[in-house]
Amino acid sequence: MIPRKYFVVSGKGLSEVSMLNAYDRALLDAGIGNYNLVPVSSIIPPGAEEIEPIKLPPGSIVFVVIAKAEGREGTVSAGMAWYSGESEECGFVVEAHGNTDIGEIGRRLKSMIEEMGKARGINVEAVKMRIETLDIPKGLYGCVIVALVMVV
Repeated sequence: MIPRKYFVVSGKGLSEVSMLNAYDRALLDAGIGNYNLVPVSSIIPPGAEEIEPIKLPPGSIVFVVIAKAEGREGTVSAGMAWYSGESEECGFVVEAHGNTDIGEIGRRLKSMIEEMGKARGINVEAVKMRIETLDIPKGLYGCVIVALVMVV
């Protein structure tokens, strides 16, 4: 099974009840809350095409690379950087998260994707990045996610 397409989404959620409910709201905000998510590692198959997000039937099993940050009060950020690869080479994805700001997550993502490229002998130039951040009010649970969804 080799995915031929993929798309990237992000979302954020707050809950008074629990961290799980904040995560559920972040997934719903990203448009993937009604799917069964199967986490996979970070390789984009050669020739896979990035597409705009599509709707799939509820309950669909989908493969995702996901970055998630959650917490109570303060700032949480999650991000992803991806390189889709040239014609015959694979692409790859890196994720970062933490109780920090967009700038710090961006710096981490940049150094990590460059290291993955270096390990593969690839000069990564056309890198894309998405970061989601949330300031969580006192008394609430919060979650942010960024997901690369692979479509078979």
